[in-house]
Amino acid sequence: MAEVVRMFDNTEEEVVLSKKEHVKNYLKDLAETEAALEPFKEHKRDMRKSYIDNEWLSKDEIWAAVKAYRMVKNDRDIDALVEAYDQVKKMAL
Repeated sequence: MAEVVRMFDNTEEEVVLSKKEHVKNYLKDLAETEAALEPFKEHKRDMRKSYIDNEWLSKDEIWAAVKAYRMVKNDRDIDALVEAYDQVKKMAL
């Protein structure tokens, strides 16, 4: 099913894009975005390796710090996490 999109060609006529064309455009934009992000991802990997190689932080310490950062960033309830952790710990033992 085609969908009218508010795009205009050189004749100022509306261009109609199919679902297939939308998927193609989305994947093209996604590929460009992922390619643009790759240097930042590489920097993140290098930074992590550097902290481990210099023994400033261990893998576990980095993991814990990142987890805590994401919880704070996403405004997660630490009390709910601790309660869930305690429940899982009791079941696992």
